[in-house]
Amino acid sequence: MGTHQTSLVMEAFKGKYERIAAENFEEFLKALDVGMLVRKAATISTPVMEISEAGGIWSLKTSTTLKTMELKFKLGEKFDETTPDGRETSAVVTFDSGKIVTVQTAKKAGQKSTRSVRELAGPDELVYTMMIEGSDVACTQTFKRL
Repeated sequence: MGTHQTSLVMEAFKGKYERIAAENFEEFLKALDVGMLVRKAATISTPVMEISEAGGIWSLKTSTTLKTMELKFKLGEKFDETTPDGRETSAVVTFDSGKIVTVQTAKKAGQKSTRSVRELAGPDELVYTMMIEGSDVACTQTFKRL
């Protein structure tokens, strides 16, 4: 699949989405050693995810009342990322079979690596699945287009 075709399909993801459901999120955060207060705040918040692109650089911006995090990347190019839970990772985002796939490989021994997949389950619904590599811990969040 050529770059032109990829960007055409990626275009479908552009927009703002609000989280309407989260399954197994607290367990997922616990498996990443996230403290209780942060877990509680994360599970009760209603994040808004905004996906945009300018000049080949994509942006995934997630905002809650407490904080805003933004991930800027070029598809297929590795970059350094400090995850919201504080892990230093080497990350790469690809577009694979109509899904946005992010792999965050921990740089420090003993820290966990994660993989996440964002896919459209319809024109107005985005499903965001996060997995911890080497374990069966995963969580699914559902977002509705605003």
